[in-house]
Amino acid sequence: MTKILVLAGATAVGKTALAIQWAQHFNGEIINADSRQVYRYMDIGTAKPTPAEQSAAVHHLLDVVNPDETLTLADFQSRAYARIEAIHERGKVPILAGGTGMYITAVMEGWRIPQVPPDSALREQLEAMSNADLLEKLRVLDPETAESIDANNPRRLVRAVEVCLLSGKRFSDLRRSDPPGYNALYFALTMPREALYERADRRAENMLKAGWIQETQQLLEMGYRHDLPAMSALGYPQVLRYLRGELRLDDAAYEIQMATHKFIRRQYTWLRGHNPGWQWLEPDQIDEAIPMIHDWLESD
Repeated sequence: MTKILVLAGATAVGKTALAIQWAQHFNGEIINADSRQVYRYMDIGTAKPTPAEQSAAVHHLLDVVNPDETLTLADFQSRAYARIEAIHERGKVPILAGGTGMYITAVMEGWRIPQVPPDSALREQLEAMSNADLLEKLRVLDPETAESIDANNPRRLVRAVEVCLLSGKRFSDLRRSDPPGYNALYFALTMPREALYERADRRAENMLKAGWIQETQQLLEMGYRHDLPAMSALGYPQVLRYLRGELRLDDAAYEIQMATHKFIRRQYTWLRGHNPGWQWLEPDQIDEAIPMIHDWLESD
């Protein structure tokens, strides 16, 4: 049976560093489970592992589509399964790590993605709605999906509402499961909420200093539109508003920080609601996981 380490946690909590540490310690390779780090050219704004970090451990499913392309949940799931099996066949440990709960759940629970073809006319109507209006509509149609979906991702919101309207059923009911049968060990990296907010605030400031604005300007100059789903990634709307002269830099930074706090709260809601035996790790407990993982890898 294929063994897989799963590492989840909120944004800015330190998943990248820990995943690299485990990959080095346990002869593993990392499979990205962050829905924004799949995009090319969006390195700073998505807090993608740096070139040095990527050279420290093998990473998969980073930079797989351009910002104007779509990586569906089904695409991610199939690519993740292929990488997991290939890593296992090489005698290494797959480490599925990231903060996108839907990605992790789709892989580990074996979701069978709803086979409801898109409707261009309906989709055009839905795409004209705001994220908030789409989420409110989804709350009426399918409260379960509304609770877990990425509310900042208009593409996922549109698709969930579209499936509900076209099928007459809840999106969550159509997501049947066919678990892959992996032997998984689940960890969630955490820290006190206020400390995490402060850490996330400093990271946002550092990302802006490191060239996030210039990176976004370059995307626009490359022809990628401001209204692409990729550009709805956490923080990008505020950077775009700054570039349009609608926000001062200090105000953009503050709004990014507040949006990040809200996003962190939603990630914790998912973690609490999807608990297949998670081992919760505070920063000072990380070393305690090492013997646990060793024992698990050596067991039948």
